[in-house]
Amino acid sequence: MKLLACCLSLFALLINTVHANTEKVIFLAPTTQHTSGLSEYQALDVLTPLAPSIRRSLPVAFPTDQHPEGVESWYWLKDLRQRQRHEVRICWAATQPTDFRLDVFEHKDIAEQHALLESLTQFIQSQRQTKEAATSAKEEIFLLLRIQAAADFYTTNKTLMQKPPPVDVDIILDPYLDNIFPTSLLPTAAYIVCLAVGSWYVSGYIWSLLKPVAGTEAKSHED
Repeated sequence: MKLLACCLSLFALLINTVHANTEKVIFLAPTTQHTSGLSEYQALDVLTPLAPSIRRSLPVAFPTDQHPEGVESWYWLKDLRQRQRHEVRICWAATQPTDFRLDVFEHKDIAEQHALLESLTQFIQSQRQTKEAATSAKEEIFLLLRIQAAADFYTTNKTLMQKPPPVDVDIILDPYLDNIFPTSLLPTAAYIVCLAVGSWYVSGYIWSLLKPVAGTEAKSHED
């Protein structure tokens, strides 16, 4: 019994309370390669499989006729593998009610749609005030991620209704293994396997302790 209590205590240490919302988009990386040194994208924040996570404070706004999905922000997804499945997740605290929408676009999609191009250009111009453009001529697979953030609450506070506060978010790029299983779930899968195997042996140990007692009680009833 001491062994069982010890195991349960160790597993309890791995349990964390979740107080967050998550939105995600799943996509296949394209096959077309582009020159990653396109100067118009250098001011964007970058997500890659080797640097898959960033934390930002995103501005939000209530939906309007001009921006029915809220405030738009753009990110650069680089170093992708051809035809590999990926997902991008955005996580934020449940105490900041927000409606997020995520979309990914290829370079040609941006060039062909005026509304997308205008939105991306405006966002890049705002980012260039705080960043220096880097130069690169490397050929690679990439996509552009658009995040739309709309405030999703109501309050009698007029100040908050006119200007909702920014939302702290984590943006995560997660490649899939064999286009089936998200890489980030490997620790969870290993935990479940260890838990199942451990439970099998612990249950066998407990049964070995209880079996003599059960046999004694059965014999006493027969007498």
